[in-house]
Amino acid sequence: VAPPQDLQITDPGLLGSLDIEWKPPLNVQTFNECTVKYKFEYRNTGDRDWKVVFTRKLKFRVGFDLSRTAEVKVQTLLEGRCTDDVEVQSDWIYATFQVPLQGSMESEVQNFHCIYHDWEYLKCTWQPGLLAPRGVHYGLYYWYEGLDHAVQCDDYIQDHGINIGCMLQNLSQAEYKDLSICVNGSAAATLLRPLYITLRLHNLAKPSPPKQLVVSMSASEELHVAWSPPDGETPPQCLEYEVQLAEDQGEAKAAWASVSTQMETALTISRANQSIPCVRVRGRTNIFCADEGFWSEWTQECFSVSRKEDKQLFILIPVILSLSSSLIIFMLIGQCKKR
Repeated sequence: VAPPQDLQITDPGLLGSLDIEWKPPLNVQTFNECTVKYKFEYRNTGDRDWKVVFTRKLKFRVGFDLSRTAEVKVQTLLEGRCTDDVEVQSDWIYATFQVPLQGSMESEVQNFHCIYHDWEYLKCTWQPGLLAPRGVHYGLYYWYEGLDHAVQCDDYIQDHGINIGCMLQNLSQAEYKDLSICVNGSAAATLLRPLYITLRLHNLAKPSPPKQLVVSMSASEELHVAWSPPDGETPPQCLEYEVQLAEDQGEAKAAWASVSTQMETALTISRANQSIPCVRVRGRTNIFCADEGFWSEWTQECFSVSRKEDKQLFILIPVILSLSSSLIIFMLIGQCKKR
């Protein structure tokens, strides 16, 4: 079978989302009793693995890092009665795409970092490039499927008048899609290299700490730990939690040890004949909703339950007071009768 024809890559100006298009092989009309499909693979130069798509379409839009060369390849797959139900593969056809790069690599922004806080807002920060001159002006632009064109950030974070970050709100429509970002800079008489990057919001999520942590000890010396999902828009079903215990060492720094990583919001641990520990909990997006994510901060540093003997003492105190009151009342009644 012949390979596809006229493989082309075009840039619609969407910050790294490129349109890939090809035409069917010349002799495709002769395979009426077979299914014609295509194996489409793409990557950036330097990536170890290709991303693979099997399709019957002739056009795709996929995201690339425009600071590196985009590479694509396509082959025809033929299977059916005309091939005795054996898949036949054509040779590959290849194409590459590279935007003209301006400025030196050292002029690109450094340490670009983003966190999707509580599934509510995205905070991205960066530092000026090593060769960026004074008075440089940075702008962040973004695009995701559903927007007609790239949009500029309207809420910058500044340091001494220089944009070093951006806050993006209302991105729920971009979840589970490629979010293409470009940070470029301008300065008088100096060319600066733009930064291109493609993000997935769900892989950048960081929830707030769990709330309403409650720790109690049962009469059978079982430690019960319970908490509620954090505030924010993080889907509760998308959270997993880590629970840590540390023995109360007074002024000494506690040595924390993980006892559970789970999606439930309660845990019971047997603590028979053991000291009462401090407890803390944190959360992050689980593997059912993301490939990765950031742990939240821990709940308060040390949440400990009262010791059993303290509980017994607290129970005995009101009992003793009640008996004493009764005794005093009986004595007073007795004195009254004598009179």
